[in-house]
Amino acid sequence: MATIKVNSPNVTYTEEYIESKYDYQTSQVRNGPDGTINVTPVTTQYTFRTERKVPKLGVMLVGWGGNNGCTVTAAILANKHKMSWHTKEGLKHANYFGSITQASTVGLGTGPEGEVYVPMKDILPMVDPNDVVIDGWDISSMNIADSMERAKVLDYNLQVQLRPHMKHMRPRPSIYIPDFIAANQEERADNVLTGSKKEQLDRIRKDIREFKEESGVDKVIILWTANTERYSDLIPGINDTSENLLRSIREGEKEISPSTLFAVASILEGVTYINGSPQNTFVPGALELANKKKVFIAGDDFKSGQTKLKSVLVDFLVSAGIKPVSIVSYNHLGNNDGKNLSAPQTFRSKEISKSNVVDDMVDSNDILYHDKKKPDHCVVIKYVPHVGDSKRAMDEYTSEIMMGGSNTLVIHNTCEDSLLASPLIIDLVIIAEICERIQFKTENDNSFQSFNSVLTILSYLCKAPLVPAGTPVVNALFKQRCCIENIFRACIGLAPLNNMMLEYKHQTIANPIQRDNSSSIIAMKKTAQTNGASGKQIIVSKSDSDTDCEK
Repeated sequence: MATIKVNSPNVTYTEEYIESKYDYQTSQVRNGPDGTINVTPVTTQYTFRTERKVPKLGVMLVGWGGNNGCTVTAAILANKHKMSWHTKEGLKHANYFGSITQASTVGLGTGPEGEVYVPMKDILPMVDPNDVVIDGWDISSMNIADSMERAKVLDYNLQVQLRPHMKHMRPRPSIYIPDFIAANQEERADNVLTGSKKEQLDRIRKDIREFKEESGVDKVIILWTANTERYSDLIPGINDTSENLLRSIREGEKEISPSTLFAVASILEGVTYINGSPQNTFVPGALELANKKKVFIAGDDFKSGQTKLKSVLVDFLVSAGIKPVSIVSYNHLGNNDGKNLSAPQTFRSKEISKSNVVDDMVDSNDILYHDKKKPDHCVVIKYVPHVGDSKRAMDEYTSEIMMGGSNTLVIHNTCEDSLLASPLIIDLVIIAEICERIQFKTENDNSFQSFNSVLTILSYLCKAPLVPAGTPVVNALFKQRCCIENIFRACIGLAPLNNMMLEYKHQTIANPIQRDNSSSIIAMKKTAQTNGASGKQIIVSKSDSDTDCEK
């Protein structure tokens, strides 16, 4: 792990905190009566305070025995024990590829040889996924080793090594309400809670407390990676307020879903809850309850494959002045997620989460979409058991180009569904946890505050980002990633990366990059990424004009 220290009068390091003063610059835009667009630059001074002590983190997965749950458990164990295994393509080693915290880098600034990059996980003191303790619930009683074998995601030689570590792991009984998921899931449901909804809620709360006590973790985060549910009806007097929602649970109202029960239990225990499926878990009453209790919630639905690509491609097309007019997305998959989605009511939840992903990008360009007509957008998902976890996604993007021309892009994507979702689970819990240790205040505040209960910084990882009422929904992938990166930079007193590189655009370059003919900037990037292995310290000197790095 590289140690990053910022040399700036605006950054203070104590044993407990990293504290930074940060100028947040925005622009207020108003339309004048004469048609003039008036823009006023605004600077607000923030003070960020990040707790440095990294806690022992426990993660409880709802749907622990599913493909995602057993795969992420296996991945953490394989990395923790530094496992290697042989395949027909050669020797493979455990890694966290696909995780932005563990396998991506961020730019710090420029050094003598060019830009300096470090792993995102080194920007702030974050939890190491190898240290995470996992527990959870599932409607199936199968142990996690057998669940891994049933999932058919990981290579056999790796499964053999993992089995001794996983065979003793058994999920806790979960909540099963057949009306909310496909009927074909009944055959798996041999590990279910009984009693009233209030009794089931209390049992989940007790499980959270017991896990925390027995495992010795400092804090717990709960994540839903179980079956997609149908949408819950929003009914005045039933789930529209926190008071009505809690009363409805006590009275056993049928429209309270299992995922909402888990969310309410989590909120009442003061535990962050993340929804990795597309259903409307966070009914208005649950949102209000989280806000009252000041507990983080986030969702909805993992953004791993087809939708992630869509949020990149549509952003690219619209930003390039090209007008997408038709988007058709087809999927087929053979895992239990696909089986559950074969029911019309659960598919509808998924269709909704996939369909809204282009809206903000379309709304950003009224030159192309002056008539406010959105592109035709169709999503199809089919269950094909033979392909298992290897999901196929086929997309056709038809766009209008110059002078009435047409352009069509056709993309075929084959992806291992759970191996794409598992690193997202890791990122969701690690970023959510560090957010619990970040507080801030503006120049007008007397005391520090935490982020809003709806943790929108996690939008990069979600298909249908949950946002507080009255705030914008951002789906464009690179904007979402920049949000994460720049908030982390603000916590250590660094300005957002603007990519202007003005220092290299003068007539005379004052500090040219130093390299000979045989070297490249790539070598510099590799050096920075490997600093962690050698325990080197990177010093970042902050001035008004730029950011310089030295080792």
